[in-house]
Parts: sequence; structure tokens; C-alpha cells
Amino acid sequence: MDHVRDLVGYSSASPDISWPNGGRVAVNFVLNYEEGSEYSIGDGDGKSDTVLTEVSAPRVPVGQRDLAAESMFEYGSRVGFWRLYRLFREAGLPMTVFASALALERHPEVTQAIRETDWDIVCHGWRWVEHYLLDEATERDHIARGYEVIKRLVGRSPEGFYCRYGPSNATRRLVVEHGGYSYDSDAYNDDLPYWCSVGGRPHLVIPYSLVTNDAKLVGGPMVTGRAFGEFLIDSFEGFAAEAHLHPRMMSVGMHTRILGHPGRLAGLRMFIDHVKDHKEAWICRRNDLARHWRAHVPPPTAEVAA
Repeated sequence: MDHVRDLVGYSSASPDISWPNGGRVAVNFVLNYEEGSEYSIGDGDGKSDTVLTEVSAPRVPVGQRDLAAESMFEYGSRVGFWRLYRLFREAGLPMTVFASALALERHPEVTQAIRETDWDIVCHGWRWVEHYLLDEATERDHIARGYEVIKRLVGRSPEGFYCRYGPSNATRRLVVEHGGYSYDSDAYNDDLPYWCSVGGRPHLVIPYSLVTNDAKLVGGPMVTGRAFGEFLIDSFEGFAAEAHLHPRMMSVGMHTRILGHPGRLAGLRMFIDHVKDHKEAWICRRNDLARHWRAHVPPPTAEVAA
């Protein structure tokens, strides 16, 4: 097996470091940009994608174009992205973009807007498809193609990798084999980065979160942006309350077709107002997290469990 489960982690011995400026909670805003790279009839997938849209289950028979679902994805690239883009630019806050390469390729204006920022890019696959459904040769191709397309379009390489929902058993090995990525985020198992071993080589994992994620706003229990904002604030304050024990990391997952609607954006503004000048918060890019961790918590000399 490429993945050996680690149910122990740091336990009671978390690394006692501080984030820059004395912060104890690293807050990383992550914008998932997937629109145009999802499953579609036009791309030969035999179905339209309805995941993370305003419908809880497919309504159009498989094999026919679901034009309603397609248009919900289009809202993200036509409107939602720009609303979130303006919010973060006006606030002067850093952001990480989890970008599916084909989505960038199909929207040059969005790509140019990202290129002109200092936001970092994580490769969210060549397309927004499940890697655990790909054979190894196809997955290897997607990992390499995503890297090259993003580097060409944005003018800087994606340092990290994160696929849709969950990796295949081979994903991490293939990411390391590629050689261009310095970490992956295909895990949800910790509030801190950690090192693992892949083929005897140290590899950094920066876990992501589906808890503090706007996916809660579609098909789930939260129906208002304010509820989401309150949950983010409660989550941050929970981490901050542990600051005397150990540092923590909080990933805020956003989607242009979800949080890009004005009623939902109100909750995000609430949270930004709460953390922007908070003494315990270090608002950062994911690459900043990776570099700080490498500098202060280098990989162990002994091989660690993968």
C-alpha cells in the first residue's frame, strides 16, 4: 500500500512554534476554481456534473446535458470569481487558489487577474475529476499536465497539489515522482502540517478541511452566509483558545459558484472583519505555511511512516 494509516499523529507533543508576527492561528483562505473543468457531455464524459451546485441530486437523465447545472457552474466563473476577487483585493488579504488547469485555460481573463496578484496556486488537477477513478497512467498524465498548464498560464509554478475530494492510492507517490510539487493537501487529518515518507523521501503534507468549507452551504444544514460566518468565527476562537498549548492552522474553503453569491458573502465579510487585525491570527498563503514549516520543523532524520 502506498498509504499507511497513522492514527497517532502529534498526539500531545505538537511542535511548539509560533507563526510569523507571533501569531498562533494560521488562517489560509482557499479559493477553489473549477468551473469549466468539471464532468460534461461536451468533454466526452457522458454526464453533466451537479456536485456543489444548488440542486441536491441530479434531475436530468444521465447522458443528457443538464443545462441548469452547467449554468450554475458558469455563475462561478462569470460572476462569483469577480465578487470574491474584489473583496480580497480591497481587503489587501492573501489567498491561495486551488485551480483546475483546464478551468484557467478556458477563462483567460480570470487567469490574467490571478497572474497579476501575489496569490499562490495549488494544482487542483488537470480537470476537476476524481483521481481515484483514473488508472495510474492517466493520473500521472493529469498531474503533469496540470502543472505545466498552470505554470504556462499564470507564470509561476504550483508548489502544492490537491485533487477532487480524495486521492487514489497512487496519487501521493505520483506527485512526489513528478518532482515539481513540494507538498500536497490531500488529507484532512490534522490542524498542522506534517512530514511523511514517500519512497524513502520526506514529503510535506499540509492538510485541508471540509469542515470550515462553504460546501456546507449547498445540500447541507447551513442556509445563510451569516451562519457560515458565525461558524468560522467559532472555529477560529476555538483554535485561539488553544494557543497557549500549540499553534494551529485553519483552512477556509471557498468556491466561486457557492460563496460568490452576495447573500453568502456577508458571512465571509463577518469572518474577515473578525480575524483581519486579531493578534492571534496570521493570514497567509499556503506556500507561506509550507516555507515556514520547513524552516522551523524540518523533516526528521529517521524515516517516518507514510
